[in-house]
Amino acid sequence: MKKTFYSLLFLFGLILFNKVIAQDIKPVQFAFNAQRVNDSLVLLQIKARIAKNTELFSVKKGSAEDPFVSVLQLDSSLVKYQKTTDSISEKGILKIVKDAASTASYRLFSDSVEYNYLLKISDKTVKKIKGSFTWLAKSGAEFPSGVENISVTVNESTSQESKKAEGKSKSLWSIFLICFGTGLLAIITPCVFPLIPVTVSFFLKRSKSRVEGIRNAVWYSISIISIYTIPTLLLTIIFGDKVLYTISTHPVSNILFFIIFIVFAISFFGAFELTLPNSWANKADQKAGKGGILGIFFMALTLVIVSFSCTGPLVGTLLGQTSTNGVSSAPIIGMLGFGAGLALPFSLFAFFPSMMHSLPKSGGWLNSVKVTFGFIELALAMKFLSNVDLVYHWHLLDRDVFLVCWIVIFGLMGLYLLGKLKFSHDSDLPFLSVPRLFFAIIAFCFSLYMIPGLWGAPLKLLSGFIPPATTQEFNLEDLEYKIDKLNTGSSYSKPDVTNAIPPVKYVDKLEVPFGLTAYFDLKEGMAAAKALNKPVMLDFTGHSCANCRKMEEQVWKNPEVLKRIKENFVLISLYVDESTELSDEEQVLNTKGQKITTVGELNLEYEVTKFGFNAQPLYKFLDLNGNPLSNINYGYDQDVQKFIEHLDAMKMAFDKK
Repeated sequence: MKKTFYSLLFLFGLILFNKVIAQDIKPVQFAFNAQRVNDSLVLLQIKARIAKNTELFSVKKGSAEDPFVSVLQLDSSLVKYQKTTDSISEKGILKIVKDAASTASYRLFSDSVEYNYLLKISDKTVKKIKGSFTWLAKSGAEFPSGVENISVTVNESTSQESKKAEGKSKSLWSIFLICFGTGLLAIITPCVFPLIPVTVSFFLKRSKSRVEGIRNAVWYSISIISIYTIPTLLLTIIFGDKVLYTISTHPVSNILFFIIFIVFAISFFGAFELTLPNSWANKADQKAGKGGILGIFFMALTLVIVSFSCTGPLVGTLLGQTSTNGVSSAPIIGMLGFGAGLALPFSLFAFFPSMMHSLPKSGGWLNSVKVTFGFIELALAMKFLSNVDLVYHWHLLDRDVFLVCWIVIFGLMGLYLLGKLKFSHDSDLPFLSVPRLFFAIIAFCFSLYMIPGLWGAPLKLLSGFIPPATTQEFNLEDLEYKIDKLNTGSSYSKPDVTNAIPPVKYVDKLEVPFGLTAYFDLKEGMAAAKALNKPVMLDFTGHSCANCRKMEEQVWKNPEVLKRIKENFVLISLYVDESTELSDEEQVLNTKGQKITTVGELNLEYEVTKFGFNAQPLYKFLDLNGNPLSNINYGYDQDVQKFIEHLDAMKMAFDKK
């Protein structure tokens, strides 16, 4: 009896083991995921891992006679959201097999495949996607099949917001580091460097103990940081988030910056000494002599005033660059970083006084640093003038002219560093030091790098800092797109009942790169979208927007991106700093009751009121009624694949609508 019982038990265990093994070697393994794309769309993903020598049938028919497909069936409560297979995307290695005995053809995937279903579910109470997926596979002469039950929670779009917040945090962190490094660089300027040993020695000798000296040095550093940060913070609090952005992008401000930087450059070359009024420094110095915490603060203020001629251009440049990010906290973080970089050595040398012995002595090399900064200031002045030139369409500093100026400036800087150029206040250069040689090599290499740009080379490292390629008089690269347009024709070339009317407004002043056709007026673009039955790609950009040019050169130019923009969307580029005057009937009042008189003001007002955003670039995608296809504010991001996926998702969202 016992033998019979154990035999039956062993047989039952063997059957159970075989079943487990059979499950483990299932020919297809599935994983399900659901993600809310926006307020009305949910993306259901079905990922399949396919065993070796097995092929999984597609969810799309290879031909009308094809009876073999895998099928998604939603729960009865969700069946109204079921979409046709025409809107489903499949990612995997597709193999199309034709049946020799009939006209049928089959679509098969091997290794792995991902099925994407875009479901129009605006009901926020739908938290789960339930249903079943009936699959069919082919393994040699056999056709294994099965049914997978689906019950997956919809992940809300908060993950996108967290990614956006994370990206913003990374951006602010990078701004802090760049400005911190610039503050450290300011230490070696002739206005600051000689003050380090004097100031640190003053703290240590004046203080009753070493601890007190260190404390005073730390307070001195904190005071420097505060002097640079607090005014920027007050400006933002008093005048709002946009004040520094408006200042940095306004043509009048850019002309003023151009003049200031030219004056600074001439001063650095030794024509005259540029300082703030002596009375300011004298009053601050008198306050500093009173001692105490307040006295140390005024010592820091004296340093800032005295070193203005060297640090002023650096601060102006940093404020200009950080303000254009459209993030109100960016300039504040930037000034915090700059102040910290400038103040750090004073505390560091107070902690470790012996380190001062390793500092190089002041001398002619400091003047060489100052002259080198003069060449850099001259180049930056060209950048500010270029911003104004683009806004007012003067065409004084088109891309080729701008590059010639920079090639000459940095070439002369290289010659100066080699000792081939000499100014009246320069010391004799008996020999060439190794650091000076390497800086000269960098200057010459930079000049040589820019030369191919005179004939249209992309110069990706400088995209955003130099004028766009559309301003260049002769551009070999642009010829490729023009020839391609002649060969293939343009979808806007025939304004009949099936095609859109070509862009008319502002085409004499504005242009987009790479042979793309763009509208520069919202109403014109929306009319074209309706005529072509295509979604709108809304491109908020600006003449002085460095990140806009970087996106065009590093993302738009990708063949896959370019193809999608050309074929799937109507591009509307809205310049927020375009100076063209609006006609009387087009002039309106903004939300504050102020009259909008220029094209740029109108576009910026639309961006802020419609999307609550004031930074560029901003890419929004609209349906034919002007409503967003997604709540994602897609901005500056150099990830090409991410942009391609976003374009595909927006096209799919439009098709579903």
